[in-house]
Amino acid sequence: MKVGIMGCGSIANTLVNFKLEGKLNVDLAYFYDLDVESAKDLAEKVNANVAYSLEELIENSDLILESAAQAAVRSSVPQILESGTNVIIMSVGALLDEEFRLNLEKIAKDNNATIYLPTGAITGIDTVKAARLGEIESVSLVTRKPPISLGQDFEGDEEKVLFEGKASDAVNKFPKNINVSSTLSLASGMDADVKIIADPKIKNNTHEIRIKGTFGELVTITSNVSSPDNPKTSLLAAFSAASLLNKLSETIQIGS
Repeated sequence: MKVGIMGCGSIANTLVNFKLEGKLNVDLAYFYDLDVESAKDLAEKVNANVAYSLEELIENSDLILESAAQAAVRSSVPQILESGTNVIIMSVGALLDEEFRLNLEKIAKDNNATIYLPTGAITGIDTVKAARLGEIESVSLVTRKPPISLGQDFEGDEEKVLFEGKASDAVNKFPKNINVSSTLSLASGMDADVKIIADPKIKNNTHEIRIKGTFGELVTITSNVSSPDNPKTSLLAAFSAASLLNKLSETIQIGS
């Protein structure tokens, strides 16, 4: 399977490192970024090619992994799906626009393509999907990050609540920080309640999920190391992308 990478930032860099370490079982064949030099740098490391246009990327890929931004999902993913090419979306926040998501689903169905969403930087998504077969009463996410990870710069040790509301609003106000809320909302079928806190006392990006329903109650806490290339991205998000790529090439599938 030839994989094309759209967006050559921290996630793409981690995938390249995994490939060099023998931890990634797919062919990273093409790299595409508006910053051509970034694409060239990563492509050279794994003896891959640079795509100089989206069309070239689509033509030479069996599957495309988007690791750019919500804007790239909106502008490029419809064209990818229209070509019948499968896509992995990392910037999941774009899909909380219901009209856009339903349109993507229709395009994918009409062209026999599949959209994959990695679990990202949180845990328990398989359980959330299972719980949805019953009734889910409430879904909440509390995200704590060091101020730098949220683009904040303030003195003192007191935490600050930067946002409290629905996931659909959070992804617009913090498009590079809170994709986990989108994944949680899509998995549960509910617009999750979200609180975002800048906490100078912590070093890791922490996500606490609480779900109540007819199944009982789920509570998970994930404390993630930030990506060394981008403090706004948890390293686990890149790990989940690599895990999904490997899963798609494996004979034995674990989890839903």
